[in-house]
Amino acid sequence: MNDLHIYESGNEAFRDRMSGVSEDGKRNWFYVSRAKGKFTKYRDLLNYFYFALFFTLPLIRYNGRPFFMLNFPKGEFILFGKIFWPQDFFIFAVGMITLIVFIVLFTAIYGRLFCGWVCPQTVFMEGLFRKVEWWIEGSPTQQKKLDQSVWNANKIRKRGTKHLVFLLLSFLIANTFLAYILGSDELLKIIREPITEHVSLLTGILVFTGIFYGVFAFVREIVCTTICPYGRLQSVMLDKNSMQVSYDFVRGEPRGRINKKEESVTGDCIDCKKCVIVCPTGIDIRDGVQMECVGCTACIDACDEVMDKIERPLGLIRYASENQIADKVPFKFTTRMKGYSGILVLLMGVMSFLIFSSRSIDGQVSRIKGQLYQELPDEKISNLYDAKIINKTNKNLPLQFKLTDLSGEIKIVSAHESLLKKESLNEFTFFVILDNKDVKERSNKIGIDVIADGKVVQTIKTTFLGPFK
Repeated sequence: MNDLHIYESGNEAFRDRMSGVSEDGKRNWFYVSRAKGKFTKYRDLLNYFYFALFFTLPLIRYNGRPFFMLNFPKGEFILFGKIFWPQDFFIFAVGMITLIVFIVLFTAIYGRLFCGWVCPQTVFMEGLFRKVEWWIEGSPTQQKKLDQSVWNANKIRKRGTKHLVFLLLSFLIANTFLAYILGSDELLKIIREPITEHVSLLTGILVFTGIFYGVFAFVREIVCTTICPYGRLQSVMLDKNSMQVSYDFVRGEPRGRINKKEESVTGDCIDCKKCVIVCPTGIDIRDGVQMECVGCTACIDACDEVMDKIERPLGLIRYASENQIADKVPFKFTTRMKGYSGILVLLMGVMSFLIFSSRSIDGQVSRIKGQLYQELPDEKISNLYDAKIINKTNKNLPLQFKLTDLSGEIKIVSAHESLLKKESLNEFTFFVILDNKDVKERSNKIGIDVIADGKVVQTIKTTFLGPFK
């Protein structure tokens, strides 16, 4: 039942090769037409938001640091103002597991929604570079004619202008990526300094500029259909209940032109192929679910425009599962979808908690192994402790240790001054001295406040060893 439209059309040869490859093995170059409709407007608005966020985020600072930075050379990562070091690897590990589970569950429910609406490849290609191409070279028909024409002044001017703009945009994107790694201040400093002092960085920028230029000027949809592993994996993550951009073959078949003088014996699809010419990967969505579909919804807008003109109901191509279309039932948020969505919310909550609960100053305190208690004059007992305190901030901070529940004394012996050095791991050795009467047992639980810059940043529980009583 679900494959009725394929058998009726008698066309399943499309599954024998990629959409971007012709029968003789050559590259099919797609001259993509501009779609118009509500989904295109929504995607344009989202693209503007993505561009504004991408190009301005490296410039935003919080507490004297970049708001978002991934400095791989130094092992320093800042997410939403929170700094993470290699010591926080467990958060990265949990994040990667969360991301994998999220992708699997999200795709099982909503198909390739990410690819069409969020993926940087789609956002930059369709939201920026494709529009530049339309602006300079014109419509798909004009682009094709330009390709087939001889090299003359007009072709040189248009092609040269397009590729120059592509190179400049790629250079801007490469520099923005570098700002995410080094920080905008460091990038500006490098730009102002002589090129000879930063030859390796300049080489890296030029290499990435070339990669971005090559991807958006020539490789294009091959990234989605061949290179991207997510596209390859979707076939094992989707089932017939997954939401995806789908053609209603029950309503649309058999295809045929409309003849107003005769009673129609065909379906609603008039075989205008508008859905094909707006597809950035060149597929015919009417053939069924295909790996090359990125869920960009351009075909939905193109089809709705035609349906509106011929006064037929919209939604011949729409977001729907195969079972919805085959069984002619409306969308239903199934128990599985509810369960998966609940897990997704839970995973996002866990990751949000790990990120925002991360401390800028963190550490551990432990009694030095192999050391017994020491009996001091005036009926006092001391234990020797070792503290490792990480200061992830960019300021040197005064440090104190203070007992939480007991009266006693803490005497630092390993440092001339109690100072937490910025962006470093600080080690301290100190004695905890208690009155004998406060040591009730052989092993006693005590709490130590770590106070930085006058504020309690952490309370650490440890043990205090005393004599048998």
